[in-house]
Parts: sequence; structure tokens; C-alpha cells
Amino acid sequence: MSLTNAAVTIREAEIGDVPAIVSLFAADEMGGHGDTTAPEAAGDYLAAFERIRQSPNDTLFVAELDGEVVGTFQTTIITSMSGRGAPSLTIEAVQTREDMRGRGIGALMVRHAVERAEEAGARLVQLTSNNARQRAHRFYERLGFAKSHAGFKMKLK
Repeated sequence: MSLTNAAVTIREAEIGDVPAIVSLFAADEMGGHGDTTAPEAAGDYLAAFERIRQSPNDTLFVAELDGEVVGTFQTTIITSMSGRGAPSLTIEAVQTREDMRGRGIGALMVRHAVERAEEAGARLVQLTSNNARQRAHRFYERLGFAKSHAGFKMKLK
């Protein structure tokens, strides 16, 4: 499924998009995830892409403009026993290329994720954002998200 707005197309990522997706994350100094375009890391990213591709609940997307990947995000559909078993959708790793920010690409990507949630009969859409990303928080709030929970992480590696 593709969603097009002007010249931007949202589509499922393909194996050939992996280098561009990795470049988006590697350029994000605030994320602190250790992403890199170093050739020795390529196998890790390709293996992750394949795990996502094979998962029935995960989908990796790209935003494309003039044939170039300018953004990415991932969705995961989660079914839990709470909420009477209704699924929810988590949006993960939303990233717009720095020179493309402020053009509505991020909003288009998030709206696409929300539409996927609605199609799946989800009861809610959720995401987390690094506490340092205050601009991103204002962006998500403008799109209708509310801060409702505190998130916790335990780093294992």
C-alpha cells in the first residue's frame, strides 16, 4: 500500500533501501544508537531488515521524494490481553532526513501509520520519543498524541 501526497510516496521498504535507511539513523547524533554506515555493519542491518520483513506484525516503511529515501518509520501491531484483546500499533524509529524536515514528510509518515492502525482495528497508536527531543514531542502533540505514560528501558548490550 502506498500513500502519496504531492511528490512524496510512503511505501514498504525494500532491500535496496537499506543503505539509505541506515544513513538516516547514522546521521542522527541525538539518537545515540551507535548506527553507522561502516561496511562491516552492513550484515547486521541486512539481517534486521530480513527479520522485519518476515514478521507478520512488523512493517518497515520509507518516504520517497524524487526517487530518494527521505524518511523512514516502522510499525508493529501488538495484541495483548488488556483492552479486551484489541490490537494496538506502535510506531518506531521515525526519522526524516535533516534537510527535508519541516516539509510535512514526518506528518505524512505518522498519518500513514495511524491509517494502518485503523485498518487493523487497533484501539490505540503509541510511540516513544527520547526525552531530549523536545521538538519531536511538540510535533507529535500537534498530530494529536498525548504524553500519557512514563517509559522505561534496560540496556542489555
